[in-house]
Amino acid sequence: MRFKSDFLAEAHWRGLIHQGTDLEGLDALMAGKKITAYIGFDATAKSLHVGNLIPIMWLRLLQKHGHTPLIVMGDGTTLIGDPSGKDDVRQLLSLETIQENIASIQEIFEHYLSLGSNPGQARIIRNSQWLLDLKYVDFLRDYGRHFSVNRMLTFDSVKLRLDREQNLSFLEFNYMIFQAYDFLVLNRQNDCVLQLGGSDQWGNIVNGVDLIRRCDGKDSYGLTNPLIATASGAKMGKTAQGAVWLRGDHLSPYDYWQFWRNTDDKDVGRFLRLFTDLSQEEIQRLEALQGAEINEAKKVLADEATRLCHGAEALAEARSTAEKIFESNQIQDASALPQMAVTQAELAPGMAVVDILTTLGFAESKGDARRMIRGGGARLNDQVITNEAGVISMADFKGADTLKISAGKKRHGLLTLRD
Repeated sequence: MRFKSDFLAEAHWRGLIHQGTDLEGLDALMAGKKITAYIGFDATAKSLHVGNLIPIMWLRLLQKHGHTPLIVMGDGTTLIGDPSGKDDVRQLLSLETIQENIASIQEIFEHYLSLGSNPGQARIIRNSQWLLDLKYVDFLRDYGRHFSVNRMLTFDSVKLRLDREQNLSFLEFNYMIFQAYDFLVLNRQNDCVLQLGGSDQWGNIVNGVDLIRRCDGKDSYGLTNPLIATASGAKMGKTAQGAVWLRGDHLSPYDYWQFWRNTDDKDVGRFLRLFTDLSQEEIQRLEALQGAEINEAKKVLADEATRLCHGAEALAEARSTAEKIFESNQIQDASALPQMAVTQAELAPGMAVVDILTTLGFAESKGDARRMIRGGGARLNDQVITNEAGVISMADFKGADTLKISAGKKRHGLLTLRD
C-alpha cells in the first residue's frame, strides 16, 4: 500500500507496521490533519528495556510529524497485570511501588520526546485517574454488555494461555476490558483517535476501537508493530545477563553501546531502520557495506541508539571506553565493563568457564560458549582457553583480585573476587 501521510509512509519503510484496523481511513485522516495517538506502558519495574523501544520510537515518529503523542502509564492496570505474552500471573505490586516506578520511567521518555502540554508535545497520563474511582457494578452495566466473551477467548493473549492449560485469572481477564475503556476515555477527553502497540496487543486494541464505535458511534483506529526477534530467533533485548535496560543506573551506557555494537550482521539494516532517526538514504548506504566494513554500520547503530537513550556526553564516554579497549586491547575503565563477582568458596571446586562466559553475556547458552572455546574465541588474561570443560579457580588469580575474560578481540569482562 502506498501511503499519503508522512507518518505512515515513514513507519512503513522503517518496518514498523504489522496490522491496522483501517489503514486507508487512518492514512486519509493523518494526511489531512494532525491527530492525537497513545501507547500504554505498565509500570512493573523502575526501568523500561530494549523490548519497549519500538513503542517509544512510535511516539518519537508521531512527534516528528507534528502529531500529539500520549504516554499512558498504566498505574491502574498494573495493579491487575496484563496477560498478553505471559505464561504466568504477574506479581501484584502496591500502588506506592507502581508510582515510584513511573517516576523513574518518566526520565527515560525525557531523552526521546519533548514533554509538555502544547499541541505536538508528549503528555504523560495515568489511567488511575479514571480506573480507581470506577463503580464496578455501574461499569459492568454500562460497558460490559459491549464485550463478547466468545470473541475474547479467541484473542492470542487469552487463547495461548488456555491452549497450554495455564491459569488465567478473572483478574487478568478484566485487563482487556479496562484497556478498551482507557481508549474510550482518552477519545472523549483528548480526542485521541489512534492506539498503537505490539502485535500481542491486537485483541485489546480492537476491543477499544469497537467500544468507541458502540458507545459513541465514532471512528477510531488501531495500529500494531511486529514483535521483534534477532536473527538467531532470540527475543529482542534479552541476553544471558537479563534485560537490556534503558536507564544508565540499571545498565551502563558502555554496556548499552556494546549491546548494539554486537548486533548480528543480518540485523544491522533492520535495526538501523527501527531504532535510529537516520534517513532512508543513509541507512541504504550503510546496508550496502560488506565484509569487515559492516562493522562501521554497527558502530553507527550503536552510536545513534546510545545517543538517543543516554545523550551525547554518555555516548562520548562509551566510545572512549570502547576505543581504549578495542584499539589498545587494554582495560582502562574497569567500571564500564561487564563484571561477575565471585567468592573464594565458589571458586574452591572450580567454576566452569562456560558458566562465566554466559553470565558475562558473551554467550547465549553453554553450547554457544563451548563452540566459542572450540573456535579459539575465549581468552583468560589474553591467553586462549582450549578446554571446553575447563574451570577457573583461585590458582588462576595468582595473587590478583581480578581476571580479564575476553570473547574474541572486542568483548571483555572482569571476574572479580569479593568477600
